[in-house]
Amino acid sequence: MNEFSEAIKDVENKYSMLCDAPKCCMKALPKDMPASGIYLFSENETALYVGRSNKLRKRLQYHTRNNHNQATFAFLLAREQTGNIKASYQKKGSRKDLLTQPDFKQAFDKARQRIKNMDVQFIEEPDPTRQALLEICAAIRLKAKYNDFDNH
Repeated sequence: MNEFSEAIKDVENKYSMLCDAPKCCMKALPKDMPASGIYLFSENETALYVGRSNKLRKRLQYHTRNNHNQATFAFLLAREQTGNIKASYQKKGSRKDLLTQPDFKQAFDKARQRIKNMDVQFIEEPDPTRQALLEICAAIRLKAKYNDFDNH
């Protein structure tokens, strides 16, 4: 079997492990978390977002921080809620600009709180290539609404 086929077979196994992983709440992450891996945010049994990180605990916590560059999932939720879907590469409509708008800032803060109450599952995966493959596999199979693999 070649290297890619082995990686895909491993991704299949890890995908099952992710789906079967115990759910926990962001407010009470376990002390014995893996250092690196894949994570899944969900609400009411609906997969919303799949991510990956080499610093898993920190990355999960970043999703609830008051920093638009770290809390990317919360920012995406706020964009959807306020109708500011399209990213702007100009000063007007930029992330920094949106956060000066009271309605957007309120939506961003609500989204960060919402994430704190979501279920999160995760598994260990130290290899960055397999992390990427597993993230794509899980996002597609679970129909995670907020994963976007579009180029910017």
